[in-house]
Amino acid sequence: MSFEFVQPETLSQALETLAQHGDEAKIIAGGTAVVLMLQQKLIAPAVLVSLGRLPGLDYIRADAAGLHLGPLTPLRRIARSPLVREQFPALAQACAEVGNVRIQNQATLGGNLAEADYASDPPAVLLALDASVILTGSDGSRTLPLADFVLGFYTTALAPDEIITAIFVPTPPAGSRMTYLKYKSRASEDRPCVGVAALAAFENDTCTDLRVAIGAACEVPRRLAEVEALARGQALSAGLIGDIAAGYAANIETLPDLRGSAWYKTEMVRVYVQRALTEVQYGRG
Repeated sequence: MSFEFVQPETLSQALETLAQHGDEAKIIAGGTAVVLMLQQKLIAPAVLVSLGRLPGLDYIRADAAGLHLGPLTPLRRIARSPLVREQFPALAQACAEVGNVRIQNQATLGGNLAEADYASDPPAVLLALDASVILTGSDGSRTLPLADFVLGFYTTALAPDEIITAIFVPTPPAGSRMTYLKYKSRASEDRPCVGVAALAAFENDTCTDLRVAIGAACEVPRRLAEVEALARGQALSAGLIGDIAAGYAANIETLPDLRGSAWYKTEMVRVYVQRALTEVQYGRG
């Protein structure tokens, strides 16, 4: 295995390197995914571009608009952040579920998103929270909703000369409760069989907004707007929760893998959507 290892010290240097080498370059941030892919010979870049020395890309900030996260922020910092745990608890939950403490200390949020691993925890939560990613390339910056960023199996909208430079999560609606539930079908593995992120906003007993995102069971994180709409303006009763869970089970095309067959994952989608909505309905999320 032979490649050039480059450590730019400014964003402009990093972008220049990517523009110069195109598809022959591979970005490395925390390295928890890229190093494994190199060891398993799944990738063979001519140039490995490390982002570790780039300043100003490791931060957690909030303002009236929402939560601003740097792409080099380790997942462990997000999981333990009092700000995230108080205002965006489902995101803290998901980051705390990734691998183990050593992985969380090394892995970055930007790297997690750029890998687009379908069996990961944070993307489903970020989708439910209407998050967006800011991509910067040689021609400037652009903002994409997460739903438009993750395109398929380990595939994103990142151009060869682009870097994720920020992740933005808007402030949830008033009266919101949220949760993230992870189901592991194999005791020896930390990757989810199914992950369900749910956010519900209430005014008195009426649901004013509902978002449910499924991860790991399918090729990309998925929300079903037509099923979410069933709850708006309604009391989130046990019957309605059952209907929403059934709607997700019927309309998510599940992906079989070592953690479960398509049929099994469909049944777990039904079970875990019901559990997640029960949690947010009764205020445990």
